[in-house]
Amino acid sequence: MKGRSSLGFYERRIFPWLNDRLTRAPEIERLRAEALVPAHGRVLEIGFGSGSNLPHYPAAVASIAALDPNDGMHDLAAPRLASSRVPVWPVIGGAEQLPFITGAFDTVVSTLTLCSVKDPERVLAELRRVLRPEGLLILVEHGLADDPGVAKWQRRLNGLQNVLACGCNLNRPIADLVGRGGFEWKQLRRFYVPGVPRTHGWVTLGVATPSESTKYEVQSTKYKMSTR
Repeated sequence: MKGRSSLGFYERRIFPWLNDRLTRAPEIERLRAEALVPAHGRVLEIGFGSGSNLPHYPAAVASIAALDPNDGMHDLAAPRLASSRVPVWPVIGGAEQLPFITGAFDTVVSTLTLCSVKDPERVLAELRRVLRPEGLLILVEHGLADDPGVAKWQRRLNGLQNVLACGCNLNRPIADLVGRGGFEWKQLRRFYVPGVPRTHGWVTLGVATPSESTKYEVQSTKYKMSTR
């Protein structure tokens, strides 16, 4: 493992455990499995956390660089890393300055991570840099809802959320950020996840590719559970 973080006890020990429990709901697991179907080749996963995505990666994935700024998350991920059928390289660090060469990856994965990075615009620029020109950016992210009433409460609660969830934000417009960050959406759905409070459950799920154009269309839908 490269590097060690210098975080407090809550960030390194309490929050990783709490975050792992909160993001393992059946609905979230289904979204992970659905989103990761097109992942292939050399993969970079930012915000790797406790490794919840590992069971859902398809056979087309050759290796995974598992980036997370919290060494407590990597400690929690150890059992999943040990049983992973895909080679995984844990790296401690932030996504604002990636320690990888340009065009190093075929796929970049971000699940419930863009909400927490300090500088999402810089992160997206870095993700675009390390992706091959035809590479895929796969996202499952919660963020600012289209409903003005829900968005108002998201803004009200954002300060508390930021403190309790170690930098997580409720009010980031994920689809717009990705489009402005030099990506073109190839697939995009936005919906409320059943069973999750609407302030926290407005999810953007999609696949994007690096592009010179920032024009894209947003499809907002109600989430329909897959039966497969």
